[in-house]
Amino acid sequence: MHNPNDLRSAPGLLAHALKHLSGLLQAEAKLAKEEFSRNLTRAGVGLACIGIALILLMIALNLMATALVAYIAANGLSVGMASLLVGAGLALVAACLALFGRSRMSATALVPEQAMKNLQRDIEAMKESTHV
Repeated sequence: MHNPNDLRSAPGLLAHALKHLSGLLQAEAKLAKEEFSRNLTRAGVGLACIGIALILLMIALNLMATALVAYIAANGLSVGMASLLVGAGLALVAACLALFGRSRMSATALVPEQAMKNLQRDIEAMKESTHV
């Protein structure tokens, strides 16, 4: 039987605990790396949406300028108003894409939440095990 007062087993127990802790920390680091990688992919999608929004905004500004020139030159509503409506529609789409892209890149969206929860749980478990 195992005697809890036997000090000869203490180094073995300590080595086992350290080995277990090392494995746990390596697993948590791997989880954090994987979660961070997923979040960076989301940020990449956000950057792509912002890039598309900027391109659409340039087109919209070009169309609105063309519409204004056509409106002033022709002093009619058909060609100028049609171009103005298309330009305004593209500007609205660009604004929506920019807002969506910005939301994907927020600081809270990039935090590795699962790894942080697991690390906090592991810290609590280690605290409890030292109070025995």
